[in-house]
Amino acid sequence: MLIMKTVWVLNGPNLNLLGSREPEIYGKTTLRELIIRVKKYGRKLGLRVKHFQSNHEGRLVDKLHRIARRPCLGVIFNPGALTHYSYSLRDAISATGLRVVEVHLSDIEKREPFRRVSVIKDVCISQIKGLGVSGYLKALDVLLENQDKC
Repeated sequence: MLIMKTVWVLNGPNLNLLGSREPEIYGKTTLRELIIRVKKYGRKLGLRVKHFQSNHEGRLVDKLHRIARRPCLGVIFNPGALTHYSYSLRDAISATGLRVVEVHLSDIEKREPFRRVSVIKDVCISQIKGLGVSGYLKALDVLLENQDKC
C-alpha cells in the first residue's frame, strides 16, 4: 500500500471571498477552484493535500497545533491580513516546528506600506508572493525540495 505524504493548505481571513473580492488584485479564481488545482497538482507529485480556511486567528493557531501532532510534509499558509501582525501565528509555527511556506497571491512588497511586513516570514522555510494561484503550486515544489531539511 502506497502511503502518500500529506500537505496542509491553510488560508486565513477573507480568502473565502476569492474570486469576488478585489479580482484586480487577487484574481478571479475562487477558493474552491484554487484548492482543486492544488490537490490535482499534489496528486501528480504523489501528495495528499488537505485544506482549512478560517476567518478567525485562534482557529488557525489551533489547526497548526493539531497538524503538528500527525505526520505531514508541511504547510502552505496564506494568513491574509494576519501576516502583518499575528505574533500568535508566528509563535504557533515556531513552537510546532512545522515546515511552513508562506504564500500570498499578490506581491505584498508592492502593496500598501502596512502590507509589506510579514511577522511570520522568519519562521517559514520560504515566502512566495505575487504569483497568484501558481504560488500555491510552487509551494508544493518547495516543500518537496526541502523535505530532508528541518
